[in-house]
Amino acid sequence: MISAAERSANDQNVATHVKKYGCHVYNVFASSSGEAPSFSYSIGIYESSGAPEAIVVGLTADLGEFVVNEYNRRVRAGTRFKRGTLYPGFLEGFSVYIEPAQAGLLREYTLGCERYYRDKGGYSVAQIVYPTIDGVWPWQRSASKWFKSNQPMLGRKRPDRP
Repeated sequence: MISAAERSANDQNVATHVKKYGCHVYNVFASSSGEAPSFSYSIGIYESSGAPEAIVVGLTADLGEFVVNEYNRRVRAGTRFKRGTLYPGFLEGFSVYIEPAQAGLLREYTLGCERYYRDKGGYSVAQIVYPTIDGVWPWQRSASKWFKSNQPMLGRKRPDRP
């Protein structure tokens, strides 16, 4: 159990990062049972830039953090992402889709956002969806069961459509 002092220090750290960088990135590691994948998500992008927070599921902490920070960098530079559009440069050699996530599917993922925005109103989240190294997307028939469960779709089932 986390103490009140530790929670307060964590909240201050998040606020400092949001002010300095436009967001704080949380990395959540896979469950020991392997039932839930690792994921990374932002806190503060919605407040600092007016764009949705970002989440990427199924990547290592370092790679997930890089992808979320790249999204934040682009949003701060003025990029506004559109559904059904491929965006290069997030993962070397691969493009990604940026898909609005459904709030009802985020409850298990963005607890830090819930805490940060609890007195500030709502927020939205966009999922960064990536293919396998073979270029297979999680909605394709050729995607393995493992890949599909490691990257659950939190928005539409087919972000490749506008």
